[in-house]
Amino acid sequence: MQLQLRNFSALVTSAAANVQGAASQLVDLTVGSTLRAVLEANAAMALWLQWLMIEVLQVTRAATSAGMDLDSWMADFTVARLPAVAAFGTVTFSRFVPVSSALIPIGTVVRTADGTQSFMTALDIGNAAYSAAQNGYVLAAGVVSVNVPVVAQVAGSAGNVQMDAISLIAAALPGVDTVTNAAGFQGGLDAESDIALRSRFQSFLGSRSRATTQAVGYAISSIQQGLQYTIVENVASNGVVQMGNFIATVDDGSGYPPSPLLAVVATAIEAVRPVGSSYAVQAPTVMPATISMAITTAPGAVHATVAAQVAGALTSFVNGLPLGMPLRWSKLAQQAYDAASSVINVSSVLLNSGSADLTPAPSGVVKAVSVTVN
Repeated sequence: MQLQLRNFSALVTSAAANVQGAASQLVDLTVGSTLRAVLEANAAMALWLQWLMIEVLQVTRAATSAGMDLDSWMADFTVARLPAVAAFGTVTFSRFVPVSSALIPIGTVVRTADGTQSFMTALDIGNAAYSAAQNGYVLAAGVVSVNVPVVAQVAGSAGNVQMDAISLIAAALPGVDTVTNAAGFQGGLDAESDIALRSRFQSFLGSRSRATTQAVGYAISSIQQGLQYTIVENVASNGVVQMGNFIATVDDGSGYPPSPLLAVVATAIEAVRPVGSSYAVQAPTVMPATISMAITTAPGAVHATVAAQVAGALTSFVNGLPLGMPLRWSKLAQQAYDAASSVINVSSVLLNSGSADLTPAPSGVVKAVSVTVN
């Protein structure tokens, strides 16, 4: 039954009407009278009791609970709010005089110009400049700059900074002069919102039957925020038909999810997979995208600055495409126009040296490897 709410004035008016109806000749309800004061005191008490009832109703239903009350409600079903996710990206360390070699150790901290966001260099064994012996990235003699992956020290969307936002090195690095980020960062997510948690709880209830695609998908999505996945049934890893086997392709947004994350996904799937079935967990197949275009800027605009903005927007757009989503050649010009109002013309748009769309398999994802804007 829906609670009928009344404000203070309505409560006093209702009480006065009832009193007057019972003893209309003996009642004085003018402002300041004794009976009026009694009715107002009762109305205030009723208003307080009404507020208490609303509070109780809010915290006893997931649909109306919020914050810690919602967490407490979900805990009864062993469902927990997903934590914040740290943003990640690539920074470029440079120097003016590349005479001798220099080292950028793993764990080097860089910051935005205002000092509000800090990032730490991360391990990337596939980086050509990485040296396991020196536990860092080496700027060899004669090399002016090197690109290094970094991760936000504080998880959350605040770490998704714009291009060229990072310009400070927290501690002096001998032989290294500057740092910057040529593209905006991505992947940073705040802790799961109340709305998202309620939505995921519906999937949780739907997965209680287990041994279903929804159950496997819920198990994957509950590991951390921002995970994308596809599930293909009755196929082996080599693409041939294999009844009873399914492949789960998982991506954390980078296109190259680390092996520890894939191991955690496999453990989660193991708890809900159908009896007698087999499965495999894999990273997506990355389809590289090389983009080039020429832009014309409005009079008065700094062409190099606008070109950098367009390049950053294109990189963010391509790298944000979900699993299996094609990259349309015609979308590239649109992204360039949307990146800056000073772009008045876009020409010579090439995607992998042509004008054909890039269409990955359901287990593939498109990532930008080179973006050139002239």
